[in-house]
Amino acid sequence: MAKAPKATSKAKAAVGGKSTATATKKNIRRVQGRPPKNIAPDYPDTNTMLDLYEQMLLIRRFEEKAGQLYGMGVIGGFCHLYIGQEAIVVGMQSVSKEGDSVITSYRDHGHMLACGMTADGVMAELTGRRDGYSRGKGGSMHMFSREKNFFGGHGIVAAQVPIGLGLAFSHQYRNTGGVSLTYFGDGAINQGQVYESFNMAALWKLPVVFIIENNQYGMGTSVSRAAAGRDLADRGKAYGIPGMQVDGMNVLAVREAGAEAMAYCRDGKGPFILEMQTYRYRGHSMSDPAKYRTREEVDAMRKQRDPIDALREILINDGVENDKIKSLDTKVKAIVSKASDFALESPEPDEAELWTDVILEGGVS
Repeated sequence: MAKAPKATSKAKAAVGGKSTATATKKNIRRVQGRPPKNIAPDYPDTNTMLDLYEQMLLIRRFEEKAGQLYGMGVIGGFCHLYIGQEAIVVGMQSVSKEGDSVITSYRDHGHMLACGMTADGVMAELTGRRDGYSRGKGGSMHMFSREKNFFGGHGIVAAQVPIGLGLAFSHQYRNTGGVSLTYFGDGAINQGQVYESFNMAALWKLPVVFIIENNQYGMGTSVSRAAAGRDLADRGKAYGIPGMQVDGMNVLAVREAGAEAMAYCRDGKGPFILEMQTYRYRGHSMSDPAKYRTREEVDAMRKQRDPIDALREILINDGVENDKIKSLDTKVKAIVSKASDFALESPEPDEAELWTDVILEGGVS
């Protein structure tokens, strides 16, 4: 195999410039405070890593198909792809517990799949069909599943952060033992409602992990030009909230950091901030040509830092046969192909759907 070209200095700075196959502890820098010791998960066995690989691959292939369908005009409106960031939500979900809640922004398809929502239902919603999770009325940015404790993608920048805070309050008030996993991007970090949420979470010691998916560019402006101070994990310092920077291109590093942060919350110590340093390969949305960065930078990140390739390398080094890995790719492609067919064969919503789900009958349970 030819040696990959060196990443540009900008690309290397984005996620630390280290191999994603490096031991997880070397990819985590604690910014402030220390969570409890000895609660990180054991180094995952081969079957666990194969499961992580399959989940990341499912998100990658699903998003590639969504991009194709958008280009064909089958998916309309906005469409923000998660390609390149798969390790974050897969790693976090792998150490979450039943009953934990998840809420995120408009770049949400990967989060839905990682929460256990079916590829059929998600793709049907993307195409505006009756069998979608919101009956074809929500589209890419407004899908929900109470069954899977997924409380939506949200189209307004940072709007989900105070809602995630409310989910954390619900966990505390009801004494569920659950944690609110609240995702948002580096483009949302300077919003005022984020800091109001930090303040309240710290005052009431709410069980919420604030997960900053720092993909370096927000909507199109480099984080170095948009956010003073490069350590976004440090943004909770004024409120006494511990923070940690994590190699978001390494699913094993994400697992370790996620386990530590969630244990801190479950111990009743309050919120925790994780800054996941990652990189999106596509534009902000399907309509973004991403001319604010070079093709060389993107290619270098793909070749040197890809989270799926990195885990594949670890699996091969651990003795997993290449045929086993290829079989997972075949399996995932079949799931995505079926989801596409299911969506295209699903009927469009009836006009009567305009009047459903407007009011929740019987009040909120």
